[in-house]
Amino acid sequence: MTSSEIPAPLWAGAAKTEITNSEVGATEDPLYAGIETATANDPLYAKALILSDHTTSIALITVDAVALGEIGTISNDFLPKLRHRLHQELEIEPANVLINASHCHGVVCQDLEERTFQAVATALQNMVPVSVGVGTGREDRIMENRRLKLKNGREADVRRAYSLPPDDQVAAIGPIDPQIGILRLDRENGNTLAVLFNFACHPIQGVPSGGNTADLSGFACKVIEDQVGNGAIAFFLQGCGADINPQLYRDIDNPPDAEPLGTMLGLSTLQALRDIQCRAGASLHLINETLALPRADLRAGIEALQAEQMQLLQTLRGTNLNLKTFVPLLVKYGLSGEYPSYDAHRYLHQRALGRNDLDRLDLNNRQSLEHYIANIHIMEELTRIQINLDLLKKNQALNQASGEKTIAVEVLGLKIGSFVLIAFPGELPVQIGLAIKERSPHPFTFVSGVSNGYLYYTPTREQLANLGHAQEDSDCLLAPEWQALFEDKVATILRRL
Repeated sequence: MTSSEIPAPLWAGAAKTEITNSEVGATEDPLYAGIETATANDPLYAKALILSDHTTSIALITVDAVALGEIGTISNDFLPKLRHRLHQELEIEPANVLINASHCHGVVCQDLEERTFQAVATALQNMVPVSVGVGTGREDRIMENRRLKLKNGREADVRRAYSLPPDDQVAAIGPIDPQIGILRLDRENGNTLAVLFNFACHPIQGVPSGGNTADLSGFACKVIEDQVGNGAIAFFLQGCGADINPQLYRDIDNPPDAEPLGTMLGLSTLQALRDIQCRAGASLHLINETLALPRADLRAGIEALQAEQMQLLQTLRGTNLNLKTFVPLLVKYGLSGEYPSYDAHRYLHQRALGRNDLDRLDLNNRQSLEHYIANIHIMEELTRIQINLDLLKKNQALNQASGEKTIAVEVLGLKIGSFVLIAFPGELPVQIGLAIKERSPHPFTFVSGVSNGYLYYTPTREQLANLGHAQEDSDCLLAPEWQALFEDKVATILRRL
């Protein structure tokens, strides 16, 4: 091989800065209602990985935060301001900056832009030649699809914000994506510089203390960094986890604890990492394109949901019970199906005399219980509808206020050796990620949502047909046609990479 045929080495630098909030009373945002925002359980970080093949330089940044604007404490101008500064001071092209939010609900510091810039600047100063390895791991124990397919053809979702439908109404659940996509970068001495791992799951479990936390993704990174050692930095890239919850998300018998889940994810990543072989001379290619996606007109959906509310209200039935009388009556009739109101001998005595006073009492009480329970189920459904209706109204107002029929979003394709990543600002459902991977011409293709901005949920066309009955299809700005436009753009980018 001649010197001209020897591939140019890929250079990389990595650094991280802590971004944990330290301000008392930093936010009153209801998004953080269950978090002690001034109490740090574990650190939040901004992490930067700079890659360069001397032709192209890329900044890949991860932030332990719920989103890059729109919701949470990070302002909408964070991304453009940071990109501008990186361009002006470090000569990194704005289109070559990829920032992914882990989507944990941690509260970040107020000077996030400065600390993130410092992470990038430090990474740029620490550039070294690296070899590249790509592989996959598997973890299926820590998450579940949160959408419930109901027997009536609708879908509901598992949230802490409202009650679940009764068990006998649930027919099936959706899929998960257990794949962990891994990029490993090693220094020339064989020590690992950085580990990128892509995984689809909401990191929203929380911790027993209720304190500020990077959640399961943060714990996974710590496990990887501690075990790999030598200053290696682990980067979590959120996948297509819009409809994927951590397991036992609604557990009421035990405190929420993300650490065991994150530990399992970290250990599964490490297990796969050991089998990945790194090679020098990886190529670097990035495509960043803008795609105009159609905004939804939600007026018809809002009207239909309001009409459904009125229909449900009309099905509420009168009963002589209230909560105080319902609970003991429910217990009593649950303990004894045949003789609930008194001991058996009194029933037998009455029946011997040809009387059925207690039997008639039981019949009336059972009817009252049935009516009260039916009212509870209607109330729970009304609660789900009201919360999702509020989301639809909010998003209709946002679309109208924009004065635009479309939303311009970034679709980014990144290829590092054989590692291929598609990044998008929406919260993508797992079905879209699975389909992109299956159709990609590249064997190691991964998809990352909540990147380079925030677009709320971006459900499938089928999920949007369920408008108003689950969070994903309610907290969406886009019309159903968005999916085909996005998937066509992704297919084009994948062919060009």
